[in-house]
Amino acid sequence: MADTRLTTPSFLVLGIIDKLGEATPYDVKVEAARTVAPFWSMPHAQVYAQCDRLAEAGLLSEVRQTGGRNRRLMRLTDAGRATLAQWLADPTFVPVEARERGILKLWFGARPAVLAPEQLTEHHRTLSEYEGLAESVGTLLTSGQREALEFGIRYERMMVDFWEWVAQRDS
Repeated sequence: MADTRLTTPSFLVLGIIDKLGEATPYDVKVEAARTVAPFWSMPHAQVYAQCDRLAEAGLLSEVRQTGGRNRRLMRLTDAGRATLAQWLADPTFVPVEARERGILKLWFGARPAVLAPEQLTEHHRTLSEYEGLAESVGTLLTSGQREALEFGIRYERMMVDFWEWVAQRDS
């Protein structure tokens, strides 16, 4: 395992398999899309590659299901559990990379009057989705899941505020 460089996607896979108990790479992909995709998306090909890497590193065990599709069922090994626990306990700060296309377009000279209305519409829509999710399943979420959802809500509020500011400056 010392040779294996673990990345945030590695820990995403470990965390999901830990929560599910056991999972195929497909299960991990579905669960990631259902839960963490709004704040951490991961292409499905990367899920499969991470599962392979983590199994090779001894952090996941793999059992082939007999019959049918011969799917791979993955579980965390003791080393995988320890590695995930160590990562969860590490408070190291890593700066956020927002990767907002609208901001990049502004930087390179796009017209605010053209960008702001669409950005406002979409950030309002996303904010509404997150607030609706918080109302419908808020009590079913763990404390950490609720806090992650709250991050999404606050982020979208900030983006609405920002694009309203851009639109006002341009008018």
